[in-house]
Amino acid sequence: MSVAFLVAIVVACTGGPRLSGTELGDQMAPDFTLTDGMSGQSLTFSTLRGRVVAMAFLYTRCPDVCPLTAAEFRASQRALGSDASRVEFVAVSVDPDGDTPSAVRAFSDAHDLREHWHYLIGARPQLQQVWSLYGVGSISPDGMRLQHNDAIYLIDARGRERVLNHSDDPPNTLLRNLTALLQER
Repeated sequence: MSVAFLVAIVVACTGGPRLSGTELGDQMAPDFTLTDGMSGQSLTFSTLRGRVVAMAFLYTRCPDVCPLTAAEFRASQRALGSDASRVEFVAVSVDPDGDTPSAVRAFSDAHDLREHWHYLIGARPQLQQVWSLYGVGSISPDGMRLQHNDAIYLIDARGRERVLNHSDDPPNTLLRNLTALLQER
């Protein structure tokens, strides 16, 4: 039995999707504009409304949680099948110095992330505004390794923040939540 089928049964029986993680309420996700490091085009976050969004704060030189998050994004894309086209996966850089367009492309290629994938970059002041809007820190105590949280923000198709997931959540939590959000009307 597929995860999507099981989620559909739960939704039908309970009257609405149950999301796992830290509930964020239903406030509109803060809007911002950054550059998509994959295409070089400007992307305003609110233009993604109409699709479910999974957004994380990453950096391409990260040795631990960022590659795991990217792998979870890719695994979810694969598991969603044709429904993956209704989800946008977004990374916002926490390393304005190291996350160059070429580094973003190499990271994305290494994790097989291309379709419905945006790795957003910008100058430090631009990124700091986004970090502040989403409560994300970017600290480089030794100049080599950044520290940041491992939050994955899930935003529904209407642009509302719904739930926060983390790298230590049980397996398939992200996939189950994405499937549940796709079931919403």
